[in-house]
Amino acid sequence: MRTDLIIDGFTFTRVKVGGMDSTERIIEMYLNLKRNDINILLLNGCVISWYNVIDLNRLSEETDLPVLCVTYKESEGLEKHFKNIFPDDYKERVEVYRRNGPRTAIKIRTGHRVYVRFLKMKKGEARGILNRFTINGAVPEPLRVARLLARSIMKSKILEDEEYRPS
Repeated sequence: MRTDLIIDGFTFTRVKVGGMDSTERIIEMYLNLKRNDINILLLNGCVISWYNVIDLNRLSEETDLPVLCVTYKESEGLEKHFKNIFPDDYKERVEVYRRNGPRTAIKIRTGHRVYVRFLKMKKGEARGILNRFTINGAVPEPLRVARLLARSIMKSKILEDEEYRPS
């Protein structure tokens, strides 16, 4: 999404539920777009698809882009859940999760408080991006639209047919 809120492209992928492939899939999406005008990667959380942890540092390094990861509620973190749910291989998840760093609370112009991790930018820049892209509520418009598209695909019968699954 451009800063004028015009959508001029999108891509999809699939990640393993409970896997550790989210970082690779996001990098693949970025590379498959073959665009040189992407200025930031904006993520709706760094843990998706049932504890599939995104490595924000690797993502930023391999794309050479700033990364801004947004969540909307305070939490104690997920480390105890990793250990309980994945007792045999939780260490990698915990390592990546810790390397992502702590979240920083930011109050945005709509009056909502969000919790962010950001790389290759300062807190003021992160706030500016959030303010620019958040029209109302707490969810920035690119993330709101992405969530709508993802939910629509997940509800679609297309996913049941191997021939038509998004990549």
